Amino acid sequence: MDDHRAQVEELLADYRRSREQLTSVQRELAAVSATASSPDGMVEATVGPGGKLVGLVLSELAYRRHRPEQLAELIVKTVAAAAASAAEDTYQALSAVLPAAADPAAVVAGTADLQPSEYASDEYETVDLGRQPVRRRVDDDEDNEQRESWLDSDLINRRVR
Repeated sequence: MDDHRAQVEELLADYRRSREQLTSVQRELAAVSATASSPDGMVEATVGPGGKLVGLVLSELAYRRHRPEQLAELIVKTVAAAAASAAEDTYQALSAVLPAAADPAAVVAGTADLQPSEYASDEYETVDLGRQPVRRRVDDDEDNEQRESWLDSDLINRRVR
């Protein structure tokens, strides 16, 4: 009987240690934040957990140096750089609780140890954007025709003029 009690106590102690470690990792994940600046210093973006944009600073000169579409592209690239940095911090935090062979990026992406062929469908294609392949919807011709007709509509043309 004492052997069983000792085993139960050992299991409970392991469980408590695992919960404490998980709590610590959850706190780290909740605190993930990263900031990136554009090469010219005109844009600064800060993201929080999950790569969510939480701050954006634009220099007053940004409006003079960049045309609107260029500034928009610069913002998107700067936010993406901050999100990539935050993702690396997320992967580091998860590595502490994952088995050594597990890929934290795949866990975050929801694919764990699955191969693309196991979760792929005809509607999506795999695009390799770096560390973890990303799934994106494949546009079919009908969607493109619908999008083009919407873009060519009189309403849009009147607003642009």
